[in-house]
Amino acid sequence: MSITTEMIGKALSTVIDDNLKTDYVSAKWIKNIDIDGNDVSLTVELGYPAKSLHEFIRNRIATALKRVDGIGDVRVDLETRILTHAVQRGVKPLPGVKNIIAVSSGKGGVGKSTVTANVALALAGQGARVGILDADIYGPSQPTLMGISEKPKSSDGQHFDPVERYGLQLMSIGFMMDTVQPLAWRAPMVTQALMQLLQQTKWQDLDYLLIDMPPGTGDIQMTLSQKAPLTGAVVVTTPQDVAVLDARKGLMMFQKMNVDILGIVENMSSYVCSHCGQIEHIFGKDGGRLMCETYGVDSLGNVPLDITVRERTDEGKPVVAAEPDGLVGRVFRDIAWQIAARVALKPKDMTGMFPPVTVQS
Repeated sequence: MSITTEMIGKALSTVIDDNLKTDYVSAKWIKNIDIDGNDVSLTVELGYPAKSLHEFIRNRIATALKRVDGIGDVRVDLETRILTHAVQRGVKPLPGVKNIIAVSSGKGGVGKSTVTANVALALAGQGARVGILDADIYGPSQPTLMGISEKPKSSDGQHFDPVERYGLQLMSIGFMMDTVQPLAWRAPMVTQALMQLLQQTKWQDLDYLLIDMPPGTGDIQMTLSQKAPLTGAVVVTTPQDVAVLDARKGLMMFQKMNVDILGIVENMSSYVCSHCGQIEHIFGKDGGRLMCETYGVDSLGNVPLDITVRERTDEGKPVVAAEPDGLVGRVFRDIAWQIAARVALKPKDMTGMFPPVTVQS
């Protein structure tokens, strides 16, 4: 019996990606199918970074194909191709950046900056080119989280060169501020400064730029949601009722600004005693899950309360950089996969597909 592409497609449609929640045929990621007698070779073009999953995916696809009667040798190649995806209508993507993801919270103190830093590191650890813009104007913490003391430089006199650390490209308003004196700027000054940092930093071919947003839903957040080309937004909360209440406001703000909600991260979801293993829900339970159910958005994952996170942060080396294969490191890696997979399923940016229209009299 001769092997056909239809037989191959049917077999591959049974292989569901754990992060995509769909199969690679439906995602249109199967490329270059070649049939040589009974031997089959093909390429899986992953739309999100998953370096540590390549062998697992390759084996699952080969196993599915070998169940087809008559198939001989199977060769599966994996490539990663992260594309630029659609943003808000009327806003153009940023040069040098394929996808911008806002990381937001309704209130301070829920670990938004910690989540931003560790998700960025997890994405980079899976093979993506990643940057962080620290836009938390009144409390920029990325320089401290990353252990950075140097100031950004300019190689051309017009743009900032991002500071590089742990494989990330970083820019923060904190680089421009006194570390002790409070910032006394009104909202228009702040938003102008942040847009300049976003647009005048020489980002180098980033797959993802994560914006560490200020907490709340004021002028700064609204302006960034309108003017920055956002592929999507992630909302961070703790299970505590007051945090969930404020997080809802942030979620609804993004919805009003036509920014896609990629999902919700519940931070400090539980504490596991290091001595007896008992699980305690110090800040309440299921707040993030209930919020997801109420608003029809995805849960991206729950980050436990772990002393390692605080210790590594104080050292200027986030837990994913220090212990990528530890318990919390694996949690952040899974969250990073969830975010990137949702981005990969969004419509592609089509602005470059059409030539400019010139009207002449």
